[in-house]
Amino acid sequence: MTIKCIGCECEKIEQMIRHSVWSSGRQKIVIGLSGGIDSSLAAALCSRAIGGENVLGFMLPSGVTPEEDIQDVMELSEKFGISYEVVPINPVIDAFKQLPGYEDSPYLTGNLMARIRMTALYYYANKFSALVCGTSNKTEYMIGYSTKYGDDSADIQPLLHLYKKDVYILSKETGVPESIIKKAPSAGLYPGQSDESEIGFSYEEIDNALINLENSGWTPKSETEEKIFEKVRNTTHKRNAPPNLLKQE
Repeated sequence: MTIKCIGCECEKIEQMIRHSVWSSGRQKIVIGLSGGIDSSLAAALCSRAIGGENVLGFMLPSGVTPEEDIQDVMELSEKFGISYEVVPINPVIDAFKQLPGYEDSPYLTGNLMARIRMTALYYYANKFSALVCGTSNKTEYMIGYSTKYGDDSADIQPLLHLYKKDVYILSKETGVPESIIKKAPSAGLYPGQSDESEIGFSYEEIDNALINLENSGWTPKSETEEKIFEKVRNTTHKRNAPPNLLKQE
């Protein structure tokens, strides 16, 4: 995707958000705010679409969440008039540690945290009769860099058609705080975690590979494209509905 008109793209997304809210019979949106660029852009666009007073932001930190992320959420929320609440999820994680055979590994606990956070967001969405706004972008969606029934769950996904590079472009356009834009992308699942180091490629490399693959009919033409294509292929199950034998009459 090439953004020809940045303002037009923002307006198109905002129109989709408004239509989704109005057609659902709801008036509010619930969104998880991490202090990262994706959730910040999604929140900014929701605020512009239906008014910040109708956007409920929830910061759901764990014991490894950096203090600066909480500060960034506060700055973003105040700038866009979003009401926010900080709700630590450590007590819930501790409860899961009572499960027989519980293992505290970055992979298992990281996915657990993502699912706990989404469960909390849906609780608040039920409470306030709101829609849950997702924060996934196309780059991460295509390579499966998300947690099934965690951060990939939502009622509306305003950024799902945007590559990571487009997220940066629209974040600057909408006025997302510079401290968030300049921050190294991280899911915050364990101390020192970095998205790019965990994936093994920079977002620029992934974006370029995905664009080239789409243009070539998904035929890899370099080692990087081959490795990115393998990630896309191996995570197809995350993008498809669960296999079933239900027949439509």
